[in-house]
Amino acid sequence: MTEPVVLSSELLGFPADARVLIVNCDDFGMRRGINAAVIEAIERGIASSCSLMVPCPGAGEAMRLLRERPGIPFGIHLTLVCEAEREGAWGPVASKERVGSLLDEAGELFSPDRSDELLGQARIEDVEVEFRAQVDAVVGAGLAPTHLDWHCLADGGRDDIFELTLSLAGEYGLAVRVWGEAGRQTVRGLPVTDNDFLDSFSLGLEGKAARYARLLRELPVGLSEWAVHPGVRDEESRVVEPGGWRVRQTDHEFLMSAEARELLREEGIFVIDYGGIQERWPGSRRPGGR
Repeated sequence: MTEPVVLSSELLGFPADARVLIVNCDDFGMRRGINAAVIEAIERGIASSCSLMVPCPGAGEAMRLLRERPGIPFGIHLTLVCEAEREGAWGPVASKERVGSLLDEAGELFSPDRSDELLGQARIEDVEVEFRAQVDAVVGAGLAPTHLDWHCLADGGRDDIFELTLSLAGEYGLAVRVWGEAGRQTVRGLPVTDNDFLDSFSLGLEGKAARYARLLRELPVGLSEWAVHPGVRDEESRVVEPGGWRVRQTDHEFLMSAEARELLREEGIFVIDYGGIQERWPGSRRPGGR
């Protein structure tokens, strides 16, 4: 006899017919304009949490903002690639001598469009050194993250990286963002997304607000997650990210809109962060000083 499927939303204590949504702002710490938009989207918009990129130029400011706002839930956006080709490039947190297999021929982090090359040569020992350095930088600053996720690598990009991240999460008392089917089967019985995962960079710019509105109206029962990427329109963004700043600006506009807030109310959608999920993952605890 087939066992009945228990939704993650039910594991979190919601009714069987509840529609539950995490609205997580990725790329917090990448640069100042993104930091400002993320904080605003959480404090005044519909976003519920964010993910911090430790190696990035704006990470120091982002951690200061989090210390000043201990009520903001956040995860660590584990980062092995760098897409900033003009200004504001970043490198590993660990010394380059310790993570040589994570670097390209120029001795820098790979760009996202070369992720396959990175994954083909990265030694798991080097990945662990860098991931630990990123987590320790946050915990050492007296901050208490709720979860781990990855920048530009779906479920870590490789089975052993996924397993390493699960191990680190258990060690530090954190949850993990899991959305691929293989990953969901690996952590079966733990709360992870029940439904298709949305990365806002996959949405077209034309009619984007209407698309978001439709997605909210059609949100399925269970736990869903949107990885959104708010940013403000400033000169730095146009220079550093000529192909992506419009994605971030339009995300920010919708997250801050009265329409978004009203739709959540009309549809009876519960918006949550990873705090409740963290409590139900193995080894749950609150590292740091919060």
